[in-house]
Amino acid sequence: MKEKQGFSRDFILVLLGQIISLFGNAVMRFALPLHLLNVTGSPRLLGIVSGFAFLPLAVMSPIGGLIADRVNKRSIMVVLDFFTSALVLIFTILHGKVNLVTLILVMLFMLYGISGAYQPSVQSSIPLLVAPEKVMAGNAAINIVSSLSSLLGPALGGIAYSMWGIMPILYTCIGCFFVSAVMEIFIRIPMIEREAGGSILSEAKNDLKESLSFIVKRKPAIGKLTLCCAGINLFLSALIVIGLPVVVMQILKLPADRANELYGYLQAALAVGGLTGGMLAGVLSGKLDIQKSYKIFFACTVLLLPMGAALTKGIPPYLAYGILLFSSFLLMICSSLYTIQVMSYIQIVTPKELIGKVIAWILGISTCAQPAGQIIYGFLFEALQSHAEWIFYGAAFVSVGVSFFNRRICSEIETVGEVYAADVPQNG
Repeated sequence: MKEKQGFSRDFILVLLGQIISLFGNAVMRFALPLHLLNVTGSPRLLGIVSGFAFLPLAVMSPIGGLIADRVNKRSIMVVLDFFTSALVLIFTILHGKVNLVTLILVMLFMLYGISGAYQPSVQSSIPLLVAPEKVMAGNAAINIVSSLSSLLGPALGGIAYSMWGIMPILYTCIGCFFVSAVMEIFIRIPMIEREAGGSILSEAKNDLKESLSFIVKRKPAIGKLTLCCAGINLFLSALIVIGLPVVVMQILKLPADRANELYGYLQAALAVGGLTGGMLAGVLSGKLDIQKSYKIFFACTVLLLPMGAALTKGIPPYLAYGILLFSSFLLMICSSLYTIQVMSYIQIVTPKELIGKVIAWILGISTCAQPAGQIIYGFLFEALQSHAEWIFYGAAFVSVGVSFFNRRICSEIETVGEVYAADVPQNG
């Protein structure tokens, strides 16, 4: 199943399925809110619907982790892609016949919920399909696919929507999910058999206790690294999501006809930065050391300083924009490198029978951190818009504290080689 040279056939099939499925999901999650805004003309309604649609992702991640460790991961991917294809088909049938706001809200709820249940299966399958020394490269490949989908999905979806409207997009996505499901049928992922221990509820309760015990007691470094990943989302990612559109669209006082275009370039720079970070993680997978990961986190923190300085009074708007563009690009590279490195370490040190649930906890906690940060930054930018540079400086100051916490964790972490020596006998 695992191949010493390159990736296995089954991992390549997982990658191809991800490319098709994530692309369809990205197009849908971009086109549906845009369609809602065009039909209703209400930004407030768009914000409410988009915000609430995010919740199922956090709720379904732990559930997806529980399922991923007890059901064949290939079956989960196949069923969810077939289900998504049928869901989009139902949407096309009901479009124009029921309330659009309700229909889109339910659809976005389902898409985000499916994503939350789907990703633990994908992430937990990586150590089962690639050799140990290829785990980080495998994560980098998955990250590249995700970044490409985030970059191309909205871009192509926006072009298609402006030319043909929503219906051709829906038909295309039905095909994407269906083809992905058919392709995934041929994936072979080893299934770790577990003895039944009672009712479904009692087994779920025991699974949650076992995974939490592993994170908190057996490998407390994983729990602490999870908090660091949550810190990235809370203090850095949320700042990028909320701060950059406010800065470009309002604070820099750019011409109205250019602001939308320039913000689009900024979003593209973020996506390309994530893609570049994924590629670098793959190339440098043999050289990246988890014990030095705090340095990458610290680099993310440092990049907030020029972004804040760019907003100082007297800086020409286009110069400020250029600084923001370049700093955001570098920030996304570092953020992707850090996240891939941490996720790879966790996949290596976690027993195969727990990996789905452990990853689900990490995804769930990290996911919850970002909307919390978005709410905080929303209030801050409304209250301090004339002094927005201090928001960036404040985020940098807090993030420095997190990076020092990260450094202390790294000093306690064993190397990957030590992990193999200690765990190979008991995990096989």
